[in-house]
Amino acid sequence: MKVNKIMTVKLMLSLAVVVGFSSCSKNSSSKNASSATGWKINDKKGGFQYNTNYKKQQAAPGLVLVEGGTFTMGKVQDDVMHDWNNTPSQQHVQSFYMDETEVTNAMYAEYLFWTKTVFPPTDENYKNIYDGVLPDTLVWRNRLGYAETYTNNYLRHPAYAYYPVVGVNWIQASEFAKWRTERVNEATLEKAGYLKRDAKINDVTAENNFSTETYINTPSKAFGGNEEIVLKGKNGKAKAGKNSAGEPKEATNVYATRSSGLINPEYRLPTEAEWEYAAASDVGNREYNLYKGQKKYPWRGSYTRSGKRKVKGDQLANFKQGKGDYGGIAGWSDDGADITNVVKSYPPNDFGLYDMAGNVSEWVADVYRPMVDDEGNDFNYYRGNIYTKNKIGEDGTVELVTSDNIAYDTLANGRIVARNLPGQIAQVPIDEKETYLRQNFSTSDNRDYRDGDKQSTRYFDFGSEEDADADPAKNKKRMYDSPVHNVSVDSLDNMVRKYDTSNKRTTLINNNVRVYKGGSWRDRAYWLDPAQRRYFPQDMATDYIGFRCAMSSVGPKSTKKSARN
Repeated sequence: MKVNKIMTVKLMLSLAVVVGFSSCSKNSSSKNASSATGWKINDKKGGFQYNTNYKKQQAAPGLVLVEGGTFTMGKVQDDVMHDWNNTPSQQHVQSFYMDETEVTNAMYAEYLFWTKTVFPPTDENYKNIYDGVLPDTLVWRNRLGYAETYTNNYLRHPAYAYYPVVGVNWIQASEFAKWRTERVNEATLEKAGYLKRDAKINDVTAENNFSTETYINTPSKAFGGNEEIVLKGKNGKAKAGKNSAGEPKEATNVYATRSSGLINPEYRLPTEAEWEYAAASDVGNREYNLYKGQKKYPWRGSYTRSGKRKVKGDQLANFKQGKGDYGGIAGWSDDGADITNVVKSYPPNDFGLYDMAGNVSEWVADVYRPMVDDEGNDFNYYRGNIYTKNKIGEDGTVELVTSDNIAYDTLANGRIVARNLPGQIAQVPIDEKETYLRQNFSTSDNRDYRDGDKQSTRYFDFGSEEDADADPAKNKKRMYDSPVHNVSVDSLDNMVRKYDTSNKRTTLINNNVRVYKGGSWRDRAYWLDPAQRRYFPQDMATDYIGFRCAMSSVGPKSTKKSARN
């Protein structure tokens, strides 16, 4: 009997092992066969190609993962300024990546070097491109203060290489993020063998450079259509094969696509909700599935000084201590800085992010309004969507920007910036083809949605002469009656600036003012609260506003294993 029992147990174990192996084999083979049709995926003969071995998104250069979640966005402390512009509301933020530090002078200098190399300002076609991305170094000047040292040295001198860049307006910060997207994806595809090695250094020109969207939509036109740079297949080893008649056929599926999993989502400015969520880092103040309470600062506690024994009394951020006190007494400095400071000079918050309070305030993506409309949306909240689409040429393919049709914008302060660059796909606003019978959006420009749109004003009169007047300066019944400064160019190519001198303007708010968050080296401790929000014109810069980039996370909310898995 004992022998029979032993034999039975051995037989059952053997069957279990066999079943285990067969199930593993079945699961592994299912990756190569479609569960929809049963057809083979990634067949060498052709057909549907897909990255079935993709595991997870890798953090792009400079970024750390911020796991999303629900939080209370807005102020919970006393509103001593009485502006009531961020009352508490519950929001949910999707997981995303964020720069570990603010963008530094060294990082921005690389951007300037690339732009100047590819679009030399000595060329008449490109002179405004480089000038348009240069930071405004004159932001350091003060009528009653000496700051020429910073004006001349802060951006370029290696002593300030790892200080946060300033003098950058919102538009320039956004363009830097786009440039960074292109360079990171270019390097990724080169490493994977889809682009000629070192072409990004040796072969790049104004007309022949890399654009992510161009490569995805029409790879044969990337890098000016140079097939020696844009390779067919990994390392240019795509095999065409032959058809059933034995004749050679053209190779297919030879370029990287979004389904390859190699191309990163775009770098961008974080939304206000993302920035506030990341700065508050309530995840470090959690007990089980509840937050113990919203923190006043990005760190724990209600004080700006460290309570740790070794560094007790040290300031946890770089900010203005009081009138005339930007750093403390010589030899015994409170925060180790008088203006900005080297990034990572102070402890990170619980997400591993540095300087989310102090050093410099930071641009975020949102258009400013005195309220956050949580009734309109409480998921990935963002005000500022302007939807566009690729421009299609007469030949039915996407139309690329060339040196002959670069679009430039003249800002309110007279500065000229490039709206697009050669090699990129030209963009146009969406129209009724995309919006007809849609419920989720109905227009290209959504900055005014539910707050400032004509339908929400008490003066709304559809079809009136004033309603038809497109000139905002003449429309006296705008929701936000802000100044309208005009800049134009006369017949002699001279810039004519028309400053709005009206004394009847009631606000500075319009669709071109953006939110900036976080206290800076010029601010008192009150502004270090992550919930604080202020606004500034998107085409102007200061010596206390910098920025950092973000990137959306694709795939699961968390990379950690849970009981559900």
